[in-house]
Amino acid sequence: MEIILKYFPELTEPQKAQLAQLYELYSDWNEKINVISRKDVEELYERHVLHSLAIAKVMSFKPGSKVLDIGTGGGFPGIPLAILFPEVSFHLVDSIGKKIKVVTEVAKALGLKNVKAEHARAETIKDKYDFVVSRAVTRLSNFCPWVNGKFLKEPKNDFANGILYLKGGDLEEEIAEIERQVVQFPISDFFEEEFFETKYVLHIPYA
Repeated sequence: MEIILKYFPELTEPQKAQLAQLYELYSDWNEKINVISRKDVEELYERHVLHSLAIAKVMSFKPGSKVLDIGTGGGFPGIPLAILFPEVSFHLVDSIGKKIKVVTEVAKALGLKNVKAEHARAETIKDKYDFVVSRAVTRLSNFCPWVNGKFLKEPKNDFANGILYLKGGDLEEEIAEIERQVVQFPISDFFEEEFFETKYVLHIPYA
């Protein structure tokens, strides 16, 4: 938890309490259903929670915003973001049912009223959102077609509605493939740990 408080010192006591529960919850669930690689459970707060919260350093979602998390896995980045933004609605989807079971149970244990978890493929989601978030589910050229038509037209945040994507490595070729405007935010600008050196938050406007 220290690493979270280092970068998010303004958290409320309920938020601190919810974040503090994550290690035990994920350790317990990971024994039953493997949603995080076993070696990563020990690094949960840096590699999963803080990594997810890099999006919050780029975009502070306004109350009433709607966010879709595609390929959420065990709930990242959606669960940490839902803790940080309790007045924002988060819809977490994954095509693997057992992962959504973990998300549902974690959200319930934390008392997160702003999280809806659904076992579904991205293409089948009919609702519209301010933002779609995701963490390196696939290449951008595969991901972008999944989200066409899923955005609300009127922006209510500081950025145009669109994708906020967590991705690492050399992205030049991948970005060129999609022929869309992409703004790259190096996570190393926000967090000093070595793990974040080659990782980015990408903003791809759709509105």
